[in-house]
Amino acid sequence: MKKHLFLSLIAITLSSHAFAEIYKRVDADGRVTYSNIKSKGATRLELDPDTNVTSNERAKAGNTNATRRSPTPETFPRVDANTQNQRDNKRREILQNELEAEKQALDEAKKAYAEGESNPEVYKTATGQTFRNVPKFEEKMKNLQETVDNHKKNIELLQKELDSLR
Repeated sequence: MKKHLFLSLIAITLSSHAFAEIYKRVDADGRVTYSNIKSKGATRLELDPDTNVTSNERAKAGNTNATRRSPTPETFPRVDANTQNQRDNKRREILQNELEAEKQALDEAKKAYAEGESNPEVYKTATGQTFRNVPKFEEKMKNLQETVDNHKKNIELLQKELDSLR
């Protein structure tokens, strides 16, 4: 159903020559249905045929503005340099605090890994014999390693973000 809906939307979007009325209906379960046939509870979609033309087609048609960036409008809100510097400094401070917290969390995760490694998983039978539970131990160690790896990745990303601010 989703694939059919997706293909229908693609066909609607890409067809610039054939234009028909399209209706959208949402049923009680939240499922969305698109159709060219009006049904009870459906709303007509207002589609602009020109927006269905890709930028390459517009460029071929002679509209060279399709490939250029438009300038920032004069009414776009601007921030003075002092305010922007304050925002950057605050962002840098927040990122630095996050980096320190991640480094602490990494240290704790490494300790938990070392502790988990030194405590193998065991189980006792009804007769009192002790056996190692290797699959459970491996699963525990895998989870602990994933935690360490995640903290390392977070530290790397935070450091990269901080370096981009300098």
